[in-house]
Amino acid sequence: MPNSSPIGTTKGPGETPHEYTFVAADPEQRVRYGEFVYYEAGVDNEQRQILGRVSKRVPLRLYPDTFLSDPAVPPAVVADLLGYDDEPHELFDITVTILGYFDPVMGFINPRVPPPSGTPIHIASDAQLGGVLCRLAPGDTGAVHIGSLLSRQRDAVPIVLDARGFTSTHMAIIASTGSGKSYLAGVVLEELMRPHNRAAVLVIDPHAEYHTLTDMQGNRAFASGGYAPAVRIVRPGDIHVRVSSLELADLRYLLPNLSERMHYLLGQAFNRTRRKYGDKWTRANLRVEIQAGLKGEPVTDPEAEDDQDPTIGALIWRLNQVLEGSSIFDDYRNLALNSLLRPGQCTVLQLDEVPDREQQIVVATLLRRLNQARIDTVRGRTAADADDYVPYPAFVLIEEAHNFAPANADIITTGILKQILSEGRKFGVAVGLISQRPGKLDSDVLSQCMTQCIMRIVNPIDQARVAESVESVGRDLLAELPALSKGQVIVAGASVNTPVLVQVRQRITRHGADDPDAPAQWQNYFSEDALFQRERDNARPPDAKPRTADPGDRYF
Repeated sequence: MPNSSPIGTTKGPGETPHEYTFVAADPEQRVRYGEFVYYEAGVDNEQRQILGRVSKRVPLRLYPDTFLSDPAVPPAVVADLLGYDDEPHELFDITVTILGYFDPVMGFINPRVPPPSGTPIHIASDAQLGGVLCRLAPGDTGAVHIGSLLSRQRDAVPIVLDARGFTSTHMAIIASTGSGKSYLAGVVLEELMRPHNRAAVLVIDPHAEYHTLTDMQGNRAFASGGYAPAVRIVRPGDIHVRVSSLELADLRYLLPNLSERMHYLLGQAFNRTRRKYGDKWTRANLRVEIQAGLKGEPVTDPEAEDDQDPTIGALIWRLNQVLEGSSIFDDYRNLALNSLLRPGQCTVLQLDEVPDREQQIVVATLLRRLNQARIDTVRGRTAADADDYVPYPAFVLIEEAHNFAPANADIITTGILKQILSEGRKFGVAVGLISQRPGKLDSDVLSQCMTQCIMRIVNPIDQARVAESVESVGRDLLAELPALSKGQVIVAGASVNTPVLVQVRQRITRHGADDPDAPAQWQNYFSEDALFQRERDNARPPDAKPRTADPGDRYF
């Protein structure tokens, strides 16, 4: 590869052993923060190009303060009048973090010696970066093309995640509200469903933001050789959790503030129910065992038993309020895993109308069942026609992850998430976490996601949580977090060869999490169409069936 013209000259070592500084006159502002440069050095009797990333840029010579005293007079004019012919604004002291030379097997290898003073520094070419920053090219099996290198022209250097990285060691997408985290997640999902991947994906969607992924169906960008992705939307009314899939901890979580006696009664009754009926028990079975009390003796007159021990009646009342008063819990119906998760299918589980505790129970039971199903399938303990037979890896993307694994709080989903994050790679269960508040996310959960996509974060607590939980992002890149614009992301970890700043590509499907345009809707309320519709509705007979508002109406 021919060398480019040098952009600057090495000055000396930096503040740390893996940094150096060089001096450059940069009138075209090519040497930006996050830009990649290199120098040549002999390593193991071979000439190598040692790549580095620009982390700091400081002007060496500035106009004297007196030249800046009058804002109406440009300092260049003052300089010209005084015969000051230097160009101080074009000379910079630039700090570079050394990455090293790239080895296809070992990755980047740091030579551990900074370049000697006077060494020419070059800007890395697009072709050079395209070959070393990412392991895969767009369209390769496992390639997840999310955008392009931020410091270059759009699409000049594609940034491609290696799906094998985050489907074995998990992923986290962290950003403040409005930074584009759901948009980026949509891009990742699009790539996973492209013909070169055909993944089995489940999206936990608490706010019904991912329904627009149905745009993939029938879109030529996702079709090839008879393949077309399937997108299944599971709405709240279609979500069912068979009560026999609940654990004792699930019931206790659904019934907060029980007395110690109630806890003991529930535990005894639950254990008896499981012993008698195995994994096919019903709500009625559990109620009978609760009525049997501590001794477990059949009750011939339940009302008399309730009068004798009011604790039993109170416990049954609470249990009925939760299990009978919800459309989620069912004696016989359950979400079949092999219909939720199939290669080439993206299933969106909408939980927007489900109470928080029930959301967490739904997610906990699904993750627990999926993890056990993969263990049993891999070890040959499940029949091929069983609902929980899952003979392929699965990727579960969880929105609002801080609600399912909060810091300093013990909820039912945290335990199973930690188990999957630590053990799931052995059985092909991968998790992607999306959160706008990393400060509220359990640090152990966040630290076990080995691919990190971090967007703009302003809150100092959230910045500190990211810094302590994410080891692969350097301090120079973390300093960029408050300055990132919407759609810009720092990507680091197991899915790329080195941390990079990325401009996220445009989605193919529609974005489902756009903020409502309140002023426009207020104006539309007074439009002629809206006024006419309201007048027509007011003129309807009293017994006429009310008109159902269309989602496209802007005045309802």
